[in-house]
Amino acid sequence: MSNIAESARIHPMAVVEDGAVIGEGVKIGPFCHVGPHVVLHANVELLAHAVVTGRTVIGKGTRIFPMAVIGGDPQSVHHGGEETTLTVGANCTIREGVTMNTGTSDFGGQTIVGDNNLFLANSHVAHDCRVGNHVIMSNNVMLAGHVVIEDRVILGGGSAVHQFTRVGRQAFVGGLSAVSYDVIPYGMLNGNPGLLGGLNVVGMTRAGIDRAVIHRVRRAYKAIFEGAASVRENAAAIRDEYADCEQVVHILDFIAAESDRALSSPTRGQKG
Repeated sequence: MSNIAESARIHPMAVVEDGAVIGEGVKIGPFCHVGPHVVLHANVELLAHAVVTGRTVIGKGTRIFPMAVIGGDPQSVHHGGEETTLTVGANCTIREGVTMNTGTSDFGGQTIVGDNNLFLANSHVAHDCRVGNHVIMSNNVMLAGHVVIEDRVILGGGSAVHQFTRVGRQAFVGGLSAVSYDVIPYGMLNGNPGLLGGLNVVGMTRAGIDRAVIHRVRRAYKAIFEGAASVRENAAAIRDEYADCEQVVHILDFIAAESDRALSSPTRGQKG
């Protein structure tokens, strides 16, 4: 019990196992279960029936709602009970029924979630995922293993992201979309199969990106996906022209990076 801060408030009907580290101002509601290897930093709040288990660290100010299970074993046939981890950042909101799993030993053993994220009801973060900051995962969004979600991505309700796929910063994925291939930064993807439908102009505008910059990104997008050569060759060909545009450089770096998945495009995956 020496690992529990004096200012923590733990309901008498909660179970906090010996070994758990409970920070200042933490609130743990009735019927919650906190495992022996869990760390809850300052001002974390667990509402009734929340479960935090495994080797899991929850950042300060994060709120976890009823029936969420955070830090469960990876749902992988290759997991043999190794001591893997989940780290969740500060000021996240994790709504009802959300599940997040620890990593697998074959891939470094870590699932990492950043700060200021919103996970709506029944969304899922699988083993070995990397989720950035200011991400919104709507209801029933499913991330398979090893997915990378960069900063300020919005994933619409019921969308599913294939394992090892990357979604670039400030991209928007529409509801019920199937994300089978990497989505460029600032991209907008919809449908099943998911097709790249242009840029997330609304999100870019809300982020304060200047209209003139957005027009430059649009021109670069057209050059990349409508040019005569392959997407990667088109991207490489315009790098010097757009070296002074941060947003275009994000896209070009994303395309040039090593990946297990192909790139989403306006046509990839279309039948016929």
